[in-house]
Amino acid sequence: MPGTPSPFATIEEAIEEIRQGRIVIVVDDEDRENEGDFILAAEMCTPEAINLLRTRGSGYICAPMTAERLERLRIPMQVEANTSRMGTAMTVSVDVRKGTTTGVSAWDRSATARALADPRTRPSDLTRPGHMVPLRAAEGGVLKRAGHTEAAVDL
Repeated sequence: MPGTPSPFATIEEAIEEIRQGRIVIVVDDEDRENEGDFILAAEMCTPEAINLLRTRGSGYICAPMTAERLERLRIPMQVEANTSRMGTAMTVSVDVRKGTTTGVSAWDRSATARALADPRTRPSDLTRPGHMVPLRAAEGGVLKRAGHTEAAVDL
């Protein structure tokens, strides 16, 4: 209806929320998955944010990343032939090695998220398998693939 404010934030507003360390929800079309994913800046991930994802969300806690970053960290794809309905490009799960215990706690998962975002992290800093699932974004972002993974990386 004309003149009715949108319940959705603009892209610029979402970027600013993420920049401030807040969580946004990215929704896709009704004819795709018809769902929303929590998105936050991994470099600012806290145990409290992980707890929110675990209690208010469902499914895996993932870390969308560029192909270049995954290659630098030597994180391979989870399977050679992806047959999932949406083609979600899951990689081998990881945990950060230093300063964590089992990898499953909110503290450990937030540390892993921050490590994945840290340009100083090296392949040897990560253990495999782990409890955080990096996702490989399609090159070209949402213009190439209209997925939550690409939206997260683009934002």
